[in-house]
Amino acid sequence: MYNNVEERQENRNEREERIPAFFKFEDLRVYHKSLDYLNWLQDISMLFPENEKSQIAARFNDSARSIAVYIAEGSTGNKTQFIESLKMAQSSIRECVTFTNIAYRANHISDAHEDISRNYLMELTKMTGALMNSLQRSMGNNLNRHEHSGYVNGNQHNHSRRYVNEDNYGNH
Repeated sequence: MYNNVEERQENRNEREERIPAFFKFEDLRVYHKSLDYLNWLQDISMLFPENEKSQIAARFNDSARSIAVYIAEGSTGNKTQFIESLKMAQSSIRECVTFTNIAYRANHISDAHEDISRNYLMELTKMTGALMNSLQRSMGNNLNRHEHSGYVNGNQHNHSRRYVNEDNYGNH
């Protein structure tokens, strides 16, 4: 159908310019970035060995698909529900990071493909985090205040901080 990702992207950009969005989530750049990642991943997963396509590639693609789905579904609720859906999208992003590492270590993807995947996923993390912050600011309070202090619903979390300092990690 299309010879490459760039051709598909150009066709999509032309269509988006002439058709106004009916669904609000279609106006979100983060939604389109998640679809770009999914399309890229579907092309790359064709490089996986046949026996891995049905296992790793399928789960990898499901995780990538979930990012867009959570953004779309969350946009239909109130701001608190949207924030929760964005957190679930970020969880799917982290799953994609894990699958990227698995595919790379199994030599299914090249160094360049790993870099591209990680760059997409870092950008998606930043974009979802920025959208959550914007929603929280518009609500007039900081919903993560207790989470960053280590307490949620009055209970202290005992997360291991051996690998990542939460204060330096940003939105997760």
